[in-house]
Amino acid sequence: MNVADPHLPVQTPDLPGPERFRDATSAVNRLTEIYDAGTRFLRAHFEETLRTGMPASRFRACYPEIRIATTSFAQVDSRLSFGHVAEPGTYATTVTRPDLFRGYLIQQIGLLVENHKLPVSIGPSATPIPVHFAVGAEGVTVPHEGALDFTLRDAFDVPDLSTTNDDIVNGTGASIDGTAPLAPFTAQRIDYSLARLNHYTATDPEHFQNFVLFTNYQFYVEEFEAYARAQLADPASGYTSFVGPGNVEVLAADDPCPAPAKLPQMPTYHLKRANRSGITLVNIGVGPSNAKTATDHIAVLRPHAWLMVGHCAGLRNSQRLGDFVLAHAYLREDHVLDDDLPVWTPIPPLAEIQIALEQAVAKVTKLEGYELKRIMRTGTVATIDNRNWELREHTGPVQRLSQSRAIALDMESATIAANGYRFRVPYGTLLCVSDKPLHGELKLPGMASDFYKTQVANHLLIGIQAMEHLRGMPLERIHSRKLRSFEETAFL
Repeated sequence: MNVADPHLPVQTPDLPGPERFRDATSAVNRLTEIYDAGTRFLRAHFEETLRTGMPASRFRACYPEIRIATTSFAQVDSRLSFGHVAEPGTYATTVTRPDLFRGYLIQQIGLLVENHKLPVSIGPSATPIPVHFAVGAEGVTVPHEGALDFTLRDAFDVPDLSTTNDDIVNGTGASIDGTAPLAPFTAQRIDYSLARLNHYTATDPEHFQNFVLFTNYQFYVEEFEAYARAQLADPASGYTSFVGPGNVEVLAADDPCPAPAKLPQMPTYHLKRANRSGITLVNIGVGPSNAKTATDHIAVLRPHAWLMVGHCAGLRNSQRLGDFVLAHAYLREDHVLDDDLPVWTPIPPLAEIQIALEQAVAKVTKLEGYELKRIMRTGTVATIDNRNWELREHTGPVQRLSQSRAIALDMESATIAANGYRFRVPYGTLLCVSDKPLHGELKLPGMASDFYKTQVANHLLIGIQAMEHLRGMPLERIHSRKLRSFEETAFL
């Protein structure tokens, strides 16, 4: 929290005090009222300050807060992986952008009230809203330090990285004044990621859907747009629009979707349905750093599943270019998450995701049972951080790959799976073999066979059909208890 100058009075908006609610919709309406009043207050005074210069007082508005207190050890349905607190105590979370998270908040608050038979308290928190986030949601840019004739932080609260972290999801955060976290992310952490998403993907957070595909190959983007246009041409598909970088929204199959003059670092595309139940495709490019960056920020949107559908190196001589690899284990040599999730942490396969992917492969390829083994292997995927590992002494790496029983190698899958595990987002991986470096088939022009080209065309469709299968499942089945720790937040 930024400390106000003690010599300046602090102006705050008039907000309703804490009130208890048993109806989730009414509770979210109050969250929206408090948040909107606070951000309106900050925007108005920020715009005035830009015109008139340093004000005679500071301006502060705080995020709204959800709070619940229970004194009972009564156990709720043990099959549930979310929607309840584990033991008596006081639990709270700050909230941002209740307009964006309305459906999520209604669902999570409703489960909490239903499972504990207690009301939630809604009111202002003690956590200030940084002015950058208050005005950024409306597309207003805050001038950089030194551009104004006064110091911004003397008049407004600004982002504070000391309180914007992953302590809750990493299990390293201590409760404050005996209050335990109710949700995996604080409002400041969410606001930070919403701003980063816009920067990296060139699409607004409002367009992101609950089922996310990651890829490392531009071909999948072209296939995704073609699939989206076919769905928009079918009134029965349930899909309503297609959005590309620059927030260009296509409502009809033949509408143009021009790319911006300069693509962002991670071009992102959204095939939208009601209630965010559509599919988002993110082209993260190559490397674990990009994979971590994308998932770090998309996680705050609380998607229901994310899958990696990209290219990999096949490690077995029996594999062909275009074969599929369904990961059921990961060898982590990407290093980008070592400080957040130790490498000794197992990343388990999630049955619901694995079944959805295998069934989708069978459906698209028309192969079943033993015949499916001709084009797909299930096993360990190794993820590394050195794209040109073949150029170094590789006896050691090859021995580790063999000992781990790895069948494929890439630079993103284990990162995406490990961050899914860390953030409690169901994850999976289906890769397509694009080269076999240990067997003389390097990724070079002209080496792709007709079989490979056909399989790549099918690959994205398999990922889409797996997501459509998952969309039809109850949330309590998708969000596995495998992803929940000893002391878990009630909210997903």
